[in-house]
Amino acid sequence: MASREVVGPRDRDPSVAVLAAAICGPQGEVLLRIHKPVERFVGGRMMVEVMALMEGLDAALGLGIRSVTIITGYRPLYNHMLGIWRPSGRNLADMINQVLSVRRKFDQCAISLVEPSQVSYVVKLATDSLTVLITKARAANANMAKRENCAICMEDADITKILVVEGCAHRFCFSCMKEHVKVKLLNGMLPGCPQDGCTTKLTVEGSKIFLSPRLLGIMVQRVREGQIPPNQKVYCPYPKCSALMSLREVMHPMQESSSKYTAADAATLRKCVKCRGSFCINCKVPWHDRMTCYDYKRRYPHARPEDAKLQNLARQRLWRQCVKCKHMIELAEGCYHMICVCGFEFCYTCGKEWKEKKATCSCPLWDEHNIIREVDEDDDDYVYDVYDEDDNDFYY
Repeated sequence: MASREVVGPRDRDPSVAVLAAAICGPQGEVLLRIHKPVERFVGGRMMVEVMALMEGLDAALGLGIRSVTIITGYRPLYNHMLGIWRPSGRNLADMINQVLSVRRKFDQCAISLVEPSQVSYVVKLATDSLTVLITKARAANANMAKRENCAICMEDADITKILVVEGCAHRFCFSCMKEHVKVKLLNGMLPGCPQDGCTTKLTVEGSKIFLSPRLLGIMVQRVREGQIPPNQKVYCPYPKCSALMSLREVMHPMQESSSKYTAADAATLRKCVKCRGSFCINCKVPWHDRMTCYDYKRRYPHARPEDAKLQNLARQRLWRQCVKCKHMIELAEGCYHMICVCGFEFCYTCGKEWKEKKATCSCPLWDEHNIIREVDEDDDDYVYDVYDEDDNDFYY
């Protein structure tokens, strides 16, 4: 059965079709039902009728049946099978020749033309299948055609590319959500819904649909960091590990039955829960055996070569280090009131703490060079270079 009902743009989906056939026993009992869509249908009803007959004959042979009677209510099929009519097209002629070839494999294969009412069972079978096919095609085309405006970029996006934020139901396109999350992650923050005033936090599971695997990995790290209070965070000092732990998680070697360490080591000696490397919880460096923390810091004021380079660069560029979590901060623009990722508020100029949103120093609040700046095309190019599609410029 073929339908010329249009289910999409006329130049793309001219028609849909299904074929149906039933194999019945001597008493009319149904032994096998066959119904399936015809892929990429471009022919007329006659072509579908021949295809259905081929399916039925092949199925009968598969069941071991050697004597059949073909019953049809479609006269053109009947006339073609008896040779009364000749097929007009090459494709139809080839299909009919295939059917005749299969027909010769039976010991007996007759054909009978009946009233359409006598094949109502397979007609209903085809009609039901066709209805389902049309419904699915309509739904697919409706979804493809439906678009929604993104509140951030103000552009229309396919409905399948719109994210509904879990927990608040605000809606934004994938592209804007990805850029929003990138910026938040780059600044060490766990991203939330971009809707103004909304406090809903994004989840890793809900963000999988629009984030790259690399950004998802960074987001997992941010979630982990957010679950540990700033004064409880400990990072493994071994470069090949750098695992994040809380103070309660770090392993205490003195608890191990075969410990080789002395009681004096108990105060500062800890082990990483991931790589099991020993380190000093006070100095945040690999374990300095037979040396106190005081002696170690005198001998190695910069535990790692990169620490000295960082401190030198910080002095040159006037960066400020958070006194609470030691996070290094650079003022790109804005006032001198800083809020670190750990939540500590301080003055960028002198480092003194802000309490209850008020400065405890007399330093200027801002410099107009950091507030007002010219924006040109080079700035836009820089932004796109930093946040490229490969996500290669994100470090944590």
